[in-house]
Amino acid sequence: MAVERVIELHRQGCNFVLDADIKGFFDNIPHEVIMAGVAAEVADGNILRIIERFLKAGVMEDGVRSPTLMGTPQGGVISPLLANIALNSLDWQLDAAGYRFVRYADDFVVLCESEAKVKEAHELVQRQLTQLGLALSPEKTKQTPFREGFTFLGFKISSWSVSMRPKSVEKFKTKIREITVRHHNLDQEAITKVNQVVRGTANYFATAFSDVHNLFRSLDGWLRMRIRCMKFKCKRRTDNLRLRRKHLRNLGLISLSDIRPPPAVRTA
Repeated sequence: MAVERVIELHRQGCNFVLDADIKGFFDNIPHEVIMAGVAAEVADGNILRIIERFLKAGVMEDGVRSPTLMGTPQGGVISPLLANIALNSLDWQLDAAGYRFVRYADDFVVLCESEAKVKEAHELVQRQLTQLGLALSPEKTKQTPFREGFTFLGFKISSWSVSMRPKSVEKFKTKIREITVRHHNLDQEAITKVNQVVRGTANYFATAFSDVHNLFRSLDGWLRMRIRCMKFKCKRRTDNLRLRRKHLRNLGLISLSDIRPPPAVRTA
């Protein structure tokens, strides 16, 4: 939904983008900023105390507990919610200034009709984040025309296409490599684990607005190669004949291309 909103804003004439990245957001967000944001939304003292205990619970490394003086655990079940609450003030500032933007947790883009507006938005975001004890990453934040493309929530977005960004492709391959190690046996457990990765990736990226058909076909071929190597413990050109697609399907293997995108939702 967030990516679809970005595409809709582009259709409305927003041709320039501030692709923002907050430097070490989950590690650097001050606890007092989080608690102030939560307290503005929640009056229950019990809930506030639980959240404060969660933030200050500390981390265990080699059996030694270290206190957490700032930040919220990345991957924690409520960390995205706390990110939304902590960045509420940024949303209100951008909205009051008339900017169009899309934010999901700490990942956001600001879309403007001109390059000058993008620069102004950049300055506004920097000022607001400074007040929150945060900063934009100079290396990862950029101002760009929409047509030249940018990444958002795992997608590579441009005026011409929406697809998986290279980092997302490599992340998919890394997960598959970890499952399809050659010296392991190809059994039903391995197929089940591969299918879970395939299904999760396809369900996320195969949308009504994305163009992933050719990429998925390429990744499916690569995936079959990994399965055949796992089966025969080596890589030969004849493996395609020894273990054909129909045999892989009989084993229960699914393909990225098997999962179809949902139909596009048209509004009046």
